[in-house]
Amino acid sequence: MPQLSPTSAILLPRAQDNPPVCVRLDMEDLQCFERVERQFDAWGIVFKNAIALHPSNPAFPTRAGKTVLTGAPHSSWIGVQFHRPVSYVSGFVTSSRQLALSAYNAADQLVAKSEIPSANLLDATSVYPPNLQLSVRGQAITRIVFHAFNGQFTLDELVFSSEAVAVRS
Repeated sequence: MPQLSPTSAILLPRAQDNPPVCVRLDMEDLQCFERVERQFDAWGIVFKNAIALHPSNPAFPTRAGKTVLTGAPHSSWIGVQFHRPVSYVSGFVTSSRQLALSAYNAADQLVAKSEIPSANLLDATSVYPPNLQLSVRGQAITRIVFHAFNGQFTLDELVFSSEAVAVRS
């Protein structure tokens, strides 16, 4: 099992002995083609169906650094489970198709959804810019799913918070 890296997140602490107000995951400590599941467990998050990638296709540029996540083995989705409920989640995505970010509570009820209605690749045909920030806010979010409808996408800089905070892009 890979060693957890404490440098893979930036924490904005509230006070000593309290959970952080906001966590921003940095994917740069991941190896290319590394299966991503419990590497961020210490930060309260587990991924499903994700691998780290250094995109070689210029239509999928990175936002910062060289590492992003993509869905694998199923290319059209990435799931995230939170150990403790959160109220805010965002990520920067580039997708070949329409993409939705859906947030669910512990009863598996949809509490929030955000989407890009069409592709946002770095090319002349995309209406939306690459690395577009999708975010959701809701009560007691325990799981999220990024889903590109029969497409491929990349995810960079996942941010989550247990409190209502203003998060800058």
